[in-house]
Amino acid sequence: MSTPIPAGTLRPTHTRTLQAGADGAVEIALQDRDRTRPFLLLHGGGGVQTMAGFADLLAERTHSRVLLPTHPGFAGTPKAATLTGVTALAEAYVSMLEQLDLTDVTVVGNSFGGWLAAEIALCHSPRVSGAVVIDGIGIEVEGHPVTDVSGLSRTELLAHSFHDPRKAPVPPGGGTGPSPDVAALIGYTGPAMADPALAGRLAGVDIPVHVVWGESDRIVTPEYGKAYAAAFPLSTFTLLPRTGHMPQVETPEELLGALLDLGNE
Repeated sequence: MSTPIPAGTLRPTHTRTLQAGADGAVEIALQDRDRTRPFLLLHGGGGVQTMAGFADLLAERTHSRVLLPTHPGFAGTPKAATLTGVTALAEAYVSMLEQLDLTDVTVVGNSFGGWLAAEIALCHSPRVSGAVVIDGIGIEVEGHPVTDVSGLSRTELLAHSFHDPRKAPVPPGGGTGPSPDVAALIGYTGPAMADPALAGRLAGVDIPVHVVWGESDRIVTPEYGKAYAAAFPLSTFTLLPRTGHMPQVETPEELLGALLDLGNE
């Protein structure tokens, strides 16, 4: 029997160089937790560390293969010139799945990663069988805009992001300044961090999508989440109590339970 690995423990990181179309190579730093059934986990603007603990939990509890890439450009990783937006990054990840020869992949993304999961679903790859959008961004919802966090203090940002701010991890550098990944995030999303056409395009997604939302999320409210779910033809919406913008950090057991309960139905 394998020894459980503490949440947050990182597996060795391998860098794969992928050919994303004819324009050149894309380097992706990838953590690979191999437990057979494949999940692709996509972090948000807070960086890969916001998803690492949940990646360990998912791998150990489900004996699944869990892939956790660092989005190129985040954490000082190289970013190919061909990665001009969210769609281009989604296509690079589909190429990665093809090179790894994976099938029946469930793509799980939080915040910006949720937008990216939606874009991957729009690629119609036969290797992807389902997607999970966790407190995603990217669409525009009338009356429920994404909160502009640019002018918020760290205390205010935590109050918007967490049901219990005491559960927030301390970011690199102690959180005394802006995240070094903000520029990388905006490089993909643009300053508005939304695509006005995305909600309409989601009508073309032909795989099941589970939309999971924190009840206390004040970055993108539950009403925004319900609109996100309604944009997909095949979707289920789950609201997690006592949870903010990052369920995988604040209530990982409840998030895991929601994913497993849906999968067993």
